[in-house]
Amino acid sequence: MVILRLAALLLLLALSTRLPRFASDPGDELCLTRLSESLQDPGRRLSNWTKSTFAAPCNGFTSFLGGATCNNGRIYKLSLSNLDLQGALPANLANCTSLQALDLSANALTGPIPPDLQGLVNLAVLNLSSNRLSGQIPPQLALCAYLNVIDLHNNLLSGPIPQQLGLLVRLSSFDVSNNRLEGQIPGSLSNRTGNLPRFNASSFEGNKGLFGYPLAPMKNKGLSVLAIVGIGLGSGLASLVLSFTGVCIWLRVTERKMTMEEGTFWIFR
Repeated sequence: MVILRLAALLLLLALSTRLPRFASDPGDELCLTRLSESLQDPGRRLSNWTKSTFAAPCNGFTSFLGGATCNNGRIYKLSLSNLDLQGALPANLANCTSLQALDLSANALTGPIPPDLQGLVNLAVLNLSSNRLSGQIPPQLALCAYLNVIDLHNNLLSGPIPQQLGLLVRLSSFDVSNNRLEGQIPGSLSNRTGNLPRFNASSFEGNKGLFGYPLAPMKNKGLSVLAIVGIGLGSGLASLVLSFTGVCIWLRVTERKMTMEEGTFWIFR
């Protein structure tokens, strides 16, 4: 009986050693490969980001990749903040379809935010703050219906804030301060909840061309317009006064000259 149990145990151990590790997802592998190719890592902070690791980055909930968190063999979270990374964001990030949190903040990333991120249908947290990202905020982000956090502050983003972002009903944190955005803040992002705005002024400050609630009224801009109008009206009035004065002087001189000529005529007669 004991021998049979030992034999069964040995057979079980033999089979368990032959069981494969969790098969890597081809989407995750492509996502990680393209991200690694797009980034420069001068500080070599991602030393274990290699092709062999990309082929099997996870084993269940265990991650073999620095900055990555796994869930059931898939990349669940990428946290690569404050690593002095350079480069651009690749469109293939969208292939990490199980990704729920992407944090690449406090690096030196450049270029646009890829509209392809709309493919991250499970994404809840997007933090790309404190980089040098430029271009417009892609309205396609509104297709990431589970987004709770969008943090894009301290970049070089320009253009308007997409109206579509106001459709993200789960959005609880939104920060686009200190960029180069312009235009009116969408009402869907500034609607009041009771006596408070959906997002306060600090979420939008530091964008010279941005206006509307909850930012304070642009008083200085209003005064400058009034000043320009006043200067225009004043200049026109001054021109009219000078022209009228000139005509009056000319008529007066002409009248005197005619009077003197008439006096001379009567003397010689």
